[in-house]
Amino acid sequence: MTEAGSTVPAFEMETDTDGKISNESLKGSPYVIYFYPKDDTPGCTTEAKGFTELKSEFDALGVKIIGVSKDTIAKHEKFRTKHDLQVILASDEEGDVCEAFGVWVEKNMYGRKYMGIERATFLVDEAGTVRNVWRKVKVKGHVDAVLEAAKAL
Repeated sequence: MTEAGSTVPAFEMETDTDGKISNESLKGSPYVIYFYPKDDTPGCTTEAKGFTELKSEFDALGVKIIGVSKDTIAKHEKFRTKHDLQVILASDEEGDVCEAFGVWVEKNMYGRKYMGIERATFLVDEAGTVRNVWRKVKVKGHVDAVLEAAKAL
């Protein structure tokens, strides 16, 4: 499980706008990598729109924002277009990156257990060290908390 103070796990994923993105390609710049269960669902849409609304403030700090789910690139493109999203959306269809970050977990809904992505956010500094971790994220107020932590980098 990825924790604050650890080195970010190695990853490489396709994005819907920027080709491939990896921990190596991001080295030298701080970034937010957030994991969410599924494109175009209420909480995930609210979170993506929240990061989009504050993107200029993250940009001013030099912090990139990457949203990750197991959805396909085609689904990400539809999600982006429908909601005019401005964050990078990366596809982890195989789930390797979710596993590496420790966000592929057993969930329980209405007594039914299943595996899924835990909503979680990681703030990574320019050296590739995880500086902050938010797990089991509640969407309301979350983006503001991440922005405040990014300002402290």
